[in-house]
Order: sequence, then C-alpha cells, then structure tokens
Amino acid sequence: MPEQAFKKRRSVPFLSSLQFKYAVSYLVIFAVVLLLLNTYPVIASQDLIFGSKENSMRSQAAVFSSALMELESLSPEQVERVMNMLDTTGLSHILVTDPAGLVLYDSLRQPSPGQDAQAPPEENESGDIPVEETAEMAAVEAAAPAEAPVYRYALSQEVVLALRGYDNVYSVFRDGLFASSAAMPIVYRGMTIGAIYLYEEDAALGSLLLSLQHNLQIISLVIAAVTLVMSFFFSRLLTTRVGALLRAIRIVGEGEYGHRLQPTGRDEMAQLAEEFNQLTDRLQTTEEVRRRFVSDASHELKTPLASIRLLTDSILQTDGMDRETVREFVSDIGREAERLTRITEHLLTLTRLDSLPPLETEPVDLNDVVDRVLPMLSPLAEARGVALEPDLHPGCVILGAPDELHQVCFNLIENAIKYNVPNGQVWVRTYLDDGQVILEVADTGLGIPEEDRPKVFNRFYRVDKARSRAAGGTGLGLSIVRDAVRRHSGWITVRPNQPQGSVFTAGFPLYQPIQEGGDAP
Repeated sequence: MPEQAFKKRRSVPFLSSLQFKYAVSYLVIFAVVLLLLNTYPVIASQDLIFGSKENSMRSQAAVFSSALMELESLSPEQVERVMNMLDTTGLSHILVTDPAGLVLYDSLRQPSPGQDAQAPPEENESGDIPVEETAEMAAVEAAAPAEAPVYRYALSQEVVLALRGYDNVYSVFRDGLFASSAAMPIVYRGMTIGAIYLYEEDAALGSLLLSLQHNLQIISLVIAAVTLVMSFFFSRLLTTRVGALLRAIRIVGEGEYGHRLQPTGRDEMAQLAEEFNQLTDRLQTTEEVRRRFVSDASHELKTPLASIRLLTDSILQTDGMDRETVREFVSDIGREAERLTRITEHLLTLTRLDSLPPLETEPVDLNDVVDRVLPMLSPLAEARGVALEPDLHPGCVILGAPDELHQVCFNLIENAIKYNVPNGQVWVRTYLDDGQVILEVADTGLGIPEEDRPKVFNRFYRVDKARSRAAGGTGLGLSIVRDAVRRHSGWITVRPNQPQGSVFTAGFPLYQPIQEGGDAP
C-alpha cells in the first residue's frame, strides 16, 4: 500500500476524533457550572435581600401603625406630631391617609424648617397638588420615580388594600437599586381609621449586588479560559494513550508481533496496555510455533522425498543394475513412502484436533480400549521381543470419545514397544486415584534425558533423531496424545522408570453417572 494511502486510511478528522469529543464534553460541563455560578448566587442574594427588606419594611410599618393607632382620630397636625417623634431615617417616602384615602401626611410635602406648617400647598385649577412639590404615590406601580405627581387622595393599590384591612409588602430590584414598599391599616378599637404607606430605595445594596454579579462574570471568564486550555490538554493527554494503543494494534496487525506498549499509571488504560502486551505475547508465541511447525513439517517431508528422489535417480541413471539391487532400492522407496504417509496422516490428525468442534462424548471404559489396542500391537511386540504386561483395575470409566482414547492408548503403547530394548517389557496399568482414572504405560527402554522431558510433547521433537527415524517415528505421536488428552480435560506427564526406561502417566476425570431422582453421588 502506498505511504500516502496508508496515512489517509489511518487519519481521523479532528471533529470526529476522541480528543475533540472529550474537549467538547469538558466544555459543556464547565459551561453548565459557570451558568449556575452566574445565576444561583445572584438569585439567592436577591431573595435574601428581598426577604430582609420585606421584614424590615413590615416591622417599620407596624411601628408607625402602632404609634398612630393611639390617636382616637387622625388629623394632619396629630399625625405630623407623631411622625416627627418617630425615626424616619432611610425611608424615601411616607404617606398617612384617613379611611377615605385623603392624604394626611406626606413626607415629601412637609415644609422645611421656618416655613408655615399650616399653610397648605397651592393648588392648580384642577385641585391637584403641584408636581414639583410631590413624589409619586405608586398609583401605577409600587415604586415609581420621585418626580411623578401625587394627588390629594392616595388611591394606589397598596393603600386601597391597607384601607380594606390587608397588610402588603413588596420589594423589587431595578435600575441598580432595591425599591421596597409596605402598606398597613391603622386600626383603633377594631375600626380602620387610616393607612400608613412606606417607600424605600436602597442604592447601596443594589450596588453591592451589581458588584457581586460583575465579579462573578470576571471569575467566569477566567475559569472559561482556563477550562478551554485544560480541556484540550487533558483530552490530548488521554487520547495520546488511545492513539498509542491504536498505532500498536496496527503495527502488530502488519506482522510485528514483537512490538510492546509501556503501561503508565494504574488506570484502565494501563490495564488495557498490559492486556495488549499479553495478547501480543500469545500471538508471538503462536506465530513462532506456527513457523517452527511449518519449518519442521517441511523438513520432515523433504527428507523422505529426497531419499525417494535419490533412489529413483540411482535406478534410472545406473545401466545394467542387477535385479536384486533394484528390488532393494524399490523396497527403500516403499519404506520412505510409508514414512511420508505416516507424517501426512499425523499432520492431518493434529490439524483435525486443532479444528475439531467440542467432543461428542459418551461413557467409555478405558480397560475396553486397552483390551482392543493390545492385540493390535502384539505382533509388533513379538517381532521386537518385548513382553506386554497389562494390569487393569475395574471401574475406570471416563466421559470421552472412543476413537481419540484409542489413539492415545495406541500411540503410548506403540512408542513403549518401538523404543524399548530387546527382551524388554511394557507395563500397561489402569487404576483409580482420587476421583481420576489413571492410564500408566511404563517401559524398560533407554529412557529420556531430564533436559528433554519437558519437550517430548512438542511437535516434531525427537530425543534421538537417528534412532527415531530408524524406528519409523515422526515426532508427532506424543503431540497427538497430549492434544487428545487435553480435549478430555485430562493431563499427561513423563518420568523415569527404575532401573531404566520411562513412565508415561495420563489422568482423566472419573465418570460418575447421575442416579435417577437425584444428583451424582
């Protein structure tokens, strides 16, 4: 594949990359946090100030109402005298009306010191009080600018509700200040004799709230900038490890099984890297076994083919070869062909074992299998002067495939015969041991060196290659035995026999039939 096409296949658009998605996820989370940071504190502060203002205005209105209700009847002079004795500091506007809503006291219309307190303000032709001498009585809204006109009768909603006997308190925040109002009836002996209306504008708290909002905005901008940088940094840090894993997978996919990752940290990515390394270890081992198997198989197949080719060339190129020599050469060709056939059959058997589906098992008495194998190998044992001595104990039943168990017994006993000494012995034992069925094949042969014992079950491994070829061995028989035993959930080992020879021991789980009406014993 060309390098440009190779890179194009492996490039991921930035908007589709994990880095972009992680960064956007971080930004969305922080955007929600910043939104809450800019709204909740401001709203909570407003609610707190509203509650404080309403309680304060209600308390002040109650004080004024209590002071005025001591009067049997309200008159401008009496109301003004009482109001002058009370603390009106901080209030922007105070109104006192009689039961009809007539204004008896207006803090914005009271004369300054030295002015005749009894002189009523001049009226215009319509009878209204002049605009420049009044403040708005909140006829339309609870808190209106002080320049709005106020009339002789206060008929705002707050005052009307107060004259009907209802307390009402309001507080709003607008134009950078808190505007609060309270209206309360003045009751004397159960009768409403007037109403008190208070209005206050607090610019200090409004400025404080605006300052808080401004500081939160600045903090949010700083956090947003830091979040933007950190989100791309952390997303890059995370996706870098993902990218390294992806590159490693591609490298291994191209056949570089020796490539490894360096796990860092203790998180899931580090565990994923360790799992990847273990997987590549298994792949590398499998690939090495495959290559060695192919190499060994090629070598084993090449040897008999080369012998056949050499023998046929000798026959064809030698003129006048006597008949006896030709027969000898042909016999050698036949033996090599038989050896080639055995190697091929064993290779096919190993391939079949590697690709077979799960076993179709049935209860099999291992003694019956041994009893069928021994007569088949008796001629070979007699020809080599080897005595077969079976020792079979009853009850050796396992759950397995009869054909594969036959092959296990046949290969083990055949090897014990082939690699024995003249006038040697082969012992075949079956017995039960701790819930397992044991098959033991011992011989009096030359034995297996200690350093070769762990390798005798490897494919094409032979302790004495010359002697093995002479005996017709292919180096695959024990590999077939091991794979078949493992398919039956068993195990197999080899140990030296005393005084000489080897002992092959295979173990299988004992079959325990399920009794009717209950579980297995």
